[in-house]
Order: sequence, then C-alpha cells, then structure tokens
Amino acid sequence: MSRPRDFPPRVWSPFFDGELPRILAHRGLALEVDENTLAAFGAALAAGAQIIETDVRATADGIPVLVHDEVLPTGARIADLTWAELQAVPLPRGGSIPSLDQALAFFPEAKFNIDVKSSDAILPTVLAITNASATDRVLIASFSRARQRRTLRLLAGVASSASAMTVLGAVLAGKVGWVALMRYLLRHENAVQIPLQILSLRTTSLPMIRHFHAAGVEVHIWTVNEERDMIALKAAGVDGIVTDRCDVAHRVFAL
Repeated sequence: MSRPRDFPPRVWSPFFDGELPRILAHRGLALEVDENTLAAFGAALAAGAQIIETDVRATADGIPVLVHDEVLPTGARIADLTWAELQAVPLPRGGSIPSLDQALAFFPEAKFNIDVKSSDAILPTVLAITNASATDRVLIASFSRARQRRTLRLLAGVASSASAMTVLGAVLAGKVGWVALMRYLLRHENAVQIPLQILSLRTTSLPMIRHFHAAGVEVHIWTVNEERDMIALKAAGVDGIVTDRCDVAHRVFAL
C-alpha cells in the first residue's frame, strides 16, 4: 500500500482573483465594535477590505466559532462552553461571538482567511465550509502543520497558507538563496503569511520577495497598521497585508 501524501497538491483557487495588493482585515475592523464579530466584518468590507481574516475554535457541542483566544475574559474556556452558553457571554462592546456558519451565510460573497486554532475545530470548520459551498472563497491557515494538513485533506481544492515551521524553513532557505529548496518546501501552498521579521531575518527584502514569488506563492505580511509601512510594502511588491486598519490600507492602496 502506498503511503498517503502529507498534503494535497497545490491548487489554483478563485480566492486569489482580484487586485493586488490584497487587504486582509485582521479580525474585521474593530474601531467601534468588538473584533471577530459580524459587525466588525461588515465594517471591514464596507471600508474596502477584500478578505476577512479570522480565527476558529470549537464549542463543547462542536460549533465552529470565530474567536482568537482560548480563554474568555471571564476565565471560561471556549471548549468548555456550549454554543448556547457562549451566546450568553457578552463581549466588551456588547457584541457576541458568531459561528463560522453565521459569518459565511451573512456575507455570502465575502472571502475568509481562516486560522484553525484548535484540533477540535477541524471537522466543524470543514462541515461549515462544505455546507455553505464556500470552498472557493476560503483560505485555510494554521500555526500548526498537523492541523493545517488534517484540515486540507478534508477540503479538496481549498486555498492554503504555509504553517509556521514550513515558513521558517522557507525563510532560512531564502536567506541563503536556495530557491529550489524554498520551492520544494512550499510546493503545496498558495501563500505565506508572515511578520516583517522572523528570527531577526527580514522577510520583506526585495530578494526574499522575489524568492517567494519564484516558489509560486503570494506574500502576505502581518500585522501592518502604519501608513508608512503600507506604502513601503506596496513598493516592495508584497501581495497583501493583514491589518487592523483596512480603512487606512484602502486609502493607501488606492493612491
């Protein structure tokens, strides 16, 4: 019996249609509302974001919910609460934590960059995306290579960005100019989503960006909130930024 592949092959996805550089709204636009809520997502889209960046965890009864932290300010763990119990917990500005199903349905044309934060969220996330027929407008990300791999195996044709260890290997290879190794490490990915520096190595130098592009992936930089940084990254040729200020990015990129 042949050994199964770790990842499905790289696929083209309509997720990557649209103008560059892409604006990924980090947890929505939370200037006056709670982050990672339907209100924040709506505000981000209205302000010009092309993609909603969000995080998914699972409740005790298996509902995929859009929240970054494992533990709420009340001290309760997301995984210990049912969906009904979670809905009774108010957020600081009066909002409530939505489910992935709600977000996909409420914004049927929006693209979502989804960071799978826990293993118990994998299957609920897959089911929500599948039930919404949203594979073409979703990108799957995860810090964990194992979580990313398991999620992608269940979502044929979905776009992906590289996990942390894969990115680290690619950056180190790029630093010494081993483009062939970068291409091999990133052969299954569509994008790398990275900070400005990794282990004191600059990720946005012109040679590094050229190496990533030669490896066949888009380069998205997080989390970029200052106008001067947005201008510099646009000039450097990055393909997208993850930002808390998608309103500012929309103005900068329109120049």
